[in-house]
Amino acid sequence: MNKPLRRIAIFCGVLILALLVRTNYLQYVRADELNSRDENRRVRIERYAHERGNIIVDGNPVTGSVETKVGDFKYKRVWKNGPMWAPVTGYSSQAFDANFLEKLEDGILTGNDDRLFFNRTLSMFTGEKKQGGNVVTTLNGAAQKAAFEGLGNKKGAVAALDPQTGAILALVSTPSYDPSAFAGNSEADSKAWKKLSTDKDKPMLNRALRETYPPGSTFKVVTAAAALENGLYTSIDEPTKSPLPWRLPLTTGNLENEGNIPCENASLREALRWSCNTVFGKISDDLGNQKMIEQANKFGFNKDIFTPVRADASVYPKDNQPQNAMAGIGQASNRATPLQMAMVAAAVANDGKLMQPYMIAERQAPSLDTIYTHEKEQLSQPLSAENAQKLQQMMETVVKNGTGTNALIDGVTVGGKTGTAQHGLNNSEKPYAWFISYAKTDKGSPVAVAVVVEDGQANRDDISGGGLAAPIAKAVMKAVINSKR
Repeated sequence: MNKPLRRIAIFCGVLILALLVRTNYLQYVRADELNSRDENRRVRIERYAHERGNIIVDGNPVTGSVETKVGDFKYKRVWKNGPMWAPVTGYSSQAFDANFLEKLEDGILTGNDDRLFFNRTLSMFTGEKKQGGNVVTTLNGAAQKAAFEGLGNKKGAVAALDPQTGAILALVSTPSYDPSAFAGNSEADSKAWKKLSTDKDKPMLNRALRETYPPGSTFKVVTAAAALENGLYTSIDEPTKSPLPWRLPLTTGNLENEGNIPCENASLREALRWSCNTVFGKISDDLGNQKMIEQANKFGFNKDIFTPVRADASVYPKDNQPQNAMAGIGQASNRATPLQMAMVAAAVANDGKLMQPYMIAERQAPSLDTIYTHEKEQLSQPLSAENAQKLQQMMETVVKNGTGTNALIDGVTVGGKTGTAQHGLNNSEKPYAWFISYAKTDKGSPVAVAVVVEDGQANRDDISGGGLAAPIAKAVMKAVINSKR
């Protein structure tokens, strides 16, 4: 071969090699990146080319798919009672992507998950059209409905758990939205999205998982647990060293109690029954900021919780002495999600064991064969069984003859704690009404609940955890108990 031909051959060989390298680089190294790019319309077309699998509650789908007959996308998502289930499922939109379970479980729901490879391969030979798998949730439909109807037109949230397993039984946030309103790709869908995303009441905010509130007096359950676990007090009926008035450390002001209640040297039981700020503020100060942080962390504070949907971290802060005393009664920079406070009630009800919250029980192939089953997992041990049982006695006293009597259920043992959390600078805005509780039957505790209500329509003097939040918690607990009978 002469020299010019050899050079041309080498040059062509280099081009072919470069082409092979480039092709393999795009197909294998950058494949996932290119597939996930918003500009890759083919992926989105394929995603909506067939019916999506469903999200299941109580054995029935709360989602579905319908043909659009418009544009490149053949199917779009629809929901049954979308506003009630949106805080669980999230949305799936041809124009605006997806979130929550619809996003996290997209591989199963579209049928593209690696675990469904056999089903996809089989359908190639059988000629069956591609189908998505199903996601079976832990949600209890009756409890979800009770929570949603209980909140009504009030702004707030409810989270309910099975204390023995960590299964999420209800997850409600109001005001809510209908994900079907913008599931398509039309101008009407765009208008609905814009209206919802600019609404001052934030209907698309999941308040049960993604909003943190001052927990108010419901946090006194955590402070009581810290007192027992650290040996500050061993009996719930012995007098505490709690003078009245009690001056906040390093300040010239006294910590006040609400109303004329018997808080001077009150026992832990009586202090929780009457919600004595002075007793629990002093306990937090006696223990110190570090021990309070350690106790809060055992309940799940200061970390993200994955259900698998991420819940924002609740915060018990590093703070100075007077602020730590206020944080011990659920004020100052203390912040908690409703899920977090349901976890507190659940740990107490479960004799001190805190289970990992979760809301996916199973994943199913299109054939309905189970490809995943959740196994319960203990998250932590916030307090001993002995101390948990002492706290149960205290919380049950609150409901029997304290501030939580609106949560009483005939024939059922109920423990709870009310809370009215200050809101705004110098408590200038209407406070938040809280209630956390659990119910016990002869088979243990099947449900723990946290309710927070931001009722801007109520008169300020009428806002209380016992008045606004406790009846909602009661309805949720009754729904769970009745569904198990």
